[in-house]
Amino acid sequence: MMIKNEELPIGFTMELAQHTDILNQFAQLPEERRNSIIEGARDMHSREEMRNYVENMCI
Repeated sequence: MMIKNEELPIGFTMELAQHTDILNQFAQLPEERRNSIIEGARDMHSREEMRNYVENMCI
């Protein structure tokens, strides 16, 4: 289960690494949905925001 690392926001990547259950779910999503989530992650402006975003993603 690989995810193409096409300019993933570093904070997003770091948070996913801390939440392997969410990472596994994210990796199973269709590419279009993953891209939508990644774009949403680009709008996060702090570590706290990113953590909350990852922990509350609707997967």
